Amino acid sequence: MRIDLTDQTILVTGASRGIGRAVALQLAESGAKVAAHYFRNRELAQELVAAHPDRISIHQADLVDPAACISLFDAALERYGRIDAIVNNAGVAIAMPARMELSEWADAWYRTMAVNLRAAELLCRRAILHFRKVGGGRIINIASRAAFRGDTPEYMTYAASKGGLVALTRSIARGLGREGIRAFVIAPGFVRTDMAQEFIDTYGEEYAMRGIAAERLTEPADIAPTVAFLVSGLADHATGATIDINAASYVH
Repeated sequence: MRIDLTDQTILVTGASRGIGRAVALQLAESGAKVAAHYFRNRELAQELVAAHPDRISIHQADLVDPAACISLFDAALERYGRIDAIVNNAGVAIAMPARMELSEWADAWYRTMAVNLRAAELLCRRAILHFRKVGGGRIINIASRAAFRGDTPEYMTYAASKGGLVALTRSIARGLGREGIRAFVIAPGFVRTDMAQEFIDTYGEEYAMRGIAAERLTEPADIAPTVAFLVSGLADHATGATIDINAASYVH
């Protein structure tokens, strides 16, 4: 069955590359209008528009800045008049060995939490206010298996930020379902993205493949169809659920 999202407008953060890029393309190919957020990679973001000029618009924002998060949503809303779903995908994974200077550690902690958790919370809040006016909407938050099984010590802050994102999503699902607001978590395992390359460079691809019950690493395109399915409304009674896409490297 083909997912038809013709009547939907969806905001996707971190859409210039990796999972967000695959999601934006999948949604546009399914008929949705997509407000695609980017931070620095304008050239890559413009490629999305070139691929679907009638369905994708691009919007720049530094999600470390709380005001920029709200402006991002409002810009997408001004362009399209309505937002039906939001996909909080933007994230950072900063290696933070314990030997780091305290000032460096604090800065890396702040940036990780600001992008991975606080920005998502601010965008969820803004989306909820809008969804209440239009009769509902859907939130898909991209977390990680690290939220459940933890990560290496150098990436424990990343894991902590994703754990918070899971709790945020479940709270929205439990508290706002009767207002027509659905919220889901997708928890990928290791995905071949630019963000993951630092980990691969440090630990090696063999380490990244450890525990994966598949012949290859997960690709961004393996995540995108599930996002389209959740946005479609066909899985609304799974609100609050976490969808694991990690090649059975962590099953809970």
